[in-house]
Amino acid sequence: MMREDGERWDKDEIGAFGERLAAHYLWAHGCGVLYRNYRAPKGGEVDLVCRDGEMLVFAEVKTRTSDRYGRPMDAVDAEKESLIIRGAMDWLRLLDRPEIFFRFDVIEVLLPDGEIPKVTWVKEAFGLPKSYRY
Repeated sequence: MMREDGERWDKDEIGAFGERLAAHYLWAHGCGVLYRNYRAPKGGEVDLVCRDGEMLVFAEVKTRTSDRYGRPMDAVDAEKESLIIRGAMDWLRLLDRPEIFFRFDVIEVLLPDGEIPKVTWVKEAFGLPKSYRY
């Protein structure tokens, strides 16, 4: 991925492109993207908030230029899950804690040089911890 000036994209540019590509992919597969880059005031973050039918989806997008070091979703560790869950719970509080089904997905985006991007949608990538009360 190169800029017009011939310089390679930095990680922020790669990530932003991956999020745009993931949002388009979800839309093309029937999801309504409600919000991008939700940041909760007291911490927590969600890359994409979507509707998949009757299901509310909180999606994390992980973009990489290769899978040399494993799958992109391998970067979603317990700490990252906690940030996403906090963001999702804040979003639900804004909706006055609706009676709604929701899940946590990961969208993997691979951008290998000279190849077509590959998007993988991992539904129910993780859930709320058993000790968590909504």
